[in-house]
Amino acid sequence: MTRTRNPGTKNPGSRNTAAILTVILVSYFMILLDNSVIFTALPSLAVDLGLAPAELAWVQDAYTLVFGGLLLLGARAGDILGRRRVFVFGLAVFSIASLLIALAPTAWILIAARALQGVGAAIVAPSALSLLTASFEGAARDRAVAWYAATAGIGASLGMLVGGAAATLLSWRAGFWINVPIGIAMIVLAPRFLPETPTSPGRFDATGAITSTLGIGALVFALLHGAEDGWGDLLTLASFAAATALLLVFVLAESRAAQPIMPLRLFSSRIRTGAYLVRLTYLGAMIGFFFFTTQFLQGVLGFTAMQAGLAFLPMTLVNFVVAMAIPRLVARVGNTWPLVVGVALTLAGMLWLSRLAPDSAYVTGVALPMLLIGAGQGLAFAPMTTFGISGATTADAGAASGVVNTFHQVGMSLGLGVLVAVAAASDVQGEATETALTGEVSAALTAAAVLLGVALILALALIVPSRPRIPVVGGTVSTSLSTRPTRTLEA
Repeated sequence: MTRTRNPGTKNPGSRNTAAILTVILVSYFMILLDNSVIFTALPSLAVDLGLAPAELAWVQDAYTLVFGGLLLLGARAGDILGRRRVFVFGLAVFSIASLLIALAPTAWILIAARALQGVGAAIVAPSALSLLTASFEGAARDRAVAWYAATAGIGASLGMLVGGAAATLLSWRAGFWINVPIGIAMIVLAPRFLPETPTSPGRFDATGAITSTLGIGALVFALLHGAEDGWGDLLTLASFAAATALLLVFVLAESRAAQPIMPLRLFSSRIRTGAYLVRLTYLGAMIGFFFFTTQFLQGVLGFTAMQAGLAFLPMTLVNFVVAMAIPRLVARVGNTWPLVVGVALTLAGMLWLSRLAPDSAYVTGVALPMLLIGAGQGLAFAPMTTFGISGATTADAGAASGVVNTFHQVGMSLGLGVLVAVAAASDVQGEATETALTGEVSAALTAAAVLLGVALILALALIVPSRPRIPVVGGTVSTSLSTRPTRTLEA
């Protein structure tokens, strides 16, 4: 008698797929939340701890720097040691760091704890996507990826709301306290529901791990330091030189390693490469949107931190509604055109938003452009994620997930560094504070629109012309990842 195979999971009957998805998404949301929860809380945090401007910048930079630098290592650790085991360890590190941040009495403890939080995030993020990939297949994976992408899309804007509400009603510390019980709950539930992936008998790619971590870290540091202290600063130039040398050594090492931390074969796919580059430029624009729009709302329109957080709610709602419609849309038209239209809508909204003036009204100057940006994000994130893991084998699932998240974080770090530099260059001495701030925000958002234009060109050049083949070799990680709906074939 033949047993019918449930197409939604790898091992039917033994898994609660709703619980699997919940644990993964709640954990992923928690780390995304802390990418932005700090923005609306920065003024009250600075007053509470007496932080200087440079120290305040490093509260965010320490997290981004470590997160981006360790992502590939975190992904490879999951491949070798088992993704569930590594996922739970990352949650523990993240939760402990959140507790230390909430209790931090001084600036240096706060910044060090933010760096430790980045370590936990670098472990959890790639493991979350690879566990999702390993747990679902077929149409179920498309739906799971859509939820994952929706989480990525709304995490930042909800982080603004949570951070603003916490700072206004309680304390900036409350935005980090909330991670502690959530983290403990996920640590308890993960071993019960998440599948463990096989461990690899191989060794860590030590050279790749060291050079990628230091190289990406040096690049992110150079961008952040350059934005603060100038692009001609000796330390900035030295960091760029070190990043270039380390990343060249990394690429050379990966081309020769038997078990590379980032298999270069992942870039043999035009679609995957396009997805990585689109993600890099798209996230570079979006981090600027959150960072500078918040400043305009509080510094020019006079919103409180909580009001600034609530101001992003229209975008969040539209984003979520559109993202939830993505599986049905993809089933009819494929992933390509939702991605292209999504990036184009985000570009249109960003151009509109960049026209801000000191007398701009919230509804017409901010809220309506946000609706376009939210709809664009809802359309674009799932296809970006799907194309980023398209055709990757099961053995490369962790590495592919790591590259997706690496380009995500490096894109934000690079984008923020570039946009802060653009804003600083636009500052005109002698202008009123509100006028000067509006000019900086407008210049930065215009540059963000340029990044989105580059993302659109990359999508049209690399993804639209491509028609990925349907994998027929057993063990291939693929669902309906092509540009048109197709039936997945498995050996």
